[in-house]
Amino acid sequence: MGAGILSLHEAILQFGPGKRNGRRVVFTNGCFDLLHPGHIETLEKARNLGDALIVGVNSDRSVRAMKGVGRPILPELERAEILAALECVDAIVIFDEPTPRETLAALLPDVLVKGGDWASDQIVGREEVEAAGGQVVLVPVVSGHSTTAILEKIRKLDVPGRTERQ
Repeated sequence: MGAGILSLHEAILQFGPGKRNGRRVVFTNGCFDLLHPGHIETLEKARNLGDALIVGVNSDRSVRAMKGVGRPILPELERAEILAALECVDAIVIFDEPTPRETLAALLPDVLVKGGDWASDQIVGREEVEAAGGQVVLVPVVSGHSTTAILEKIRKLDVPGRTERQ
């Protein structure tokens, strides 16, 4: 049984009672366009910080606004389905805003996890989570893995005039 892809309201209803009974809810977010080992390690570390992991996934529109034309590679529901299949993920919430601030303000997770490449003062939702008694945890970024790097590698392979069998 995989994780569910939930609306924000459904996530609040599903995880709110557990929070009130001492279960630690962890939240992290991202585009997750072309899942790679860095994503997996971050998600597993995030899950180990609590009893349930909710992953916020940027909608197609918000990814396009952030990353530009041609992104995302995979549509939001496919990205969400892939993440939902991971054992460490308990729920997925797709958000359409440029940042997950509204989602975080509504969920108020016990732990907000971001990659260590984020400056402390740049973490969206930090104020809301900490004001509610939660904490922000930075996990080290796994070097050598990024969706942008994967796409660059693919683009270099796409040489004009080259056939598939060459």
